[in-house]
Amino acid sequence: MQYIITFFAVIAGFLIALFLKPQKKKNIKLLLAFSGAFLLSLTVLHLLPELFQEGHHHHHEGEHEHRLPVGLFIMIGILFQIVLEFFSKGAEHGHVHIHTDKNDELHHIPWLLFVSLCLHALLEGFPIQENTNLAYGIAVHHFPIAIILTLFFVNAKMEKKMIFGFMFAFALMTPLGTFLAEQMHFAQHYSKEISAVVVGILFHISSTIIFESNEGHKFNLAKITMIVLGFLLAFFMEMGHSH
Repeated sequence: MQYIITFFAVIAGFLIALFLKPQKKKNIKLLLAFSGAFLLSLTVLHLLPELFQEGHHHHHEGEHEHRLPVGLFIMIGILFQIVLEFFSKGAEHGHVHIHTDKNDELHHIPWLLFVSLCLHALLEGFPIQENTNLAYGIAVHHFPIAIILTLFFVNAKMEKKMIFGFMFAFALMTPLGTFLAEQMHFAQHYSKEISAVVVGILFHISSTIIFESNEGHKFNLAKITMIVLGFLLAFFMEMGHSH
């Protein structure tokens, strides 16, 4: 299930942007605000307590490992996301700042955006194998991003097959991350550290979405409502998950 939902969220966003061509930026920004709140809540309510709860007691017999503090990896995740955004220009939270010519045409494939966005999506897949609710969070997060990116590429006169290739690869990345987390010994052995890095990434993205999805940093009623709904949905999902 967690493989399918994150993949189809991107494909659905791509198809909606391609065929329905939603023009109201306000509605997409409200969807972004909801996704940011939902993702932040899942991170705080589930991932964070889980990281600190387990302590450092899952090493092998006869092996006394001195692992670095979990908090350090969360900070690494935040810093890593800041570096990624230098290349992706903030596409992870709905900002697309790619240079086009006077006619808004894009003449080069934005490889830096593509690689950084795919790396970001790949890492997000790692903690999903242990938490299906997070799969919904990532899916809700990727859906508006896919709409925004597709609309930008269409408006920039990028070839349709190129856009599809870009979005299809992006859609595959999170399920691939989940698959690698299940199959790789390294990923299993350092699952706590990898999850902590992802928590840092999600912290940065979700908080940026919440505070930036409005021009002039003004909070309006619609945005606050969407943020509260995102928080509540994550809370009730986690309550249901823990019982």
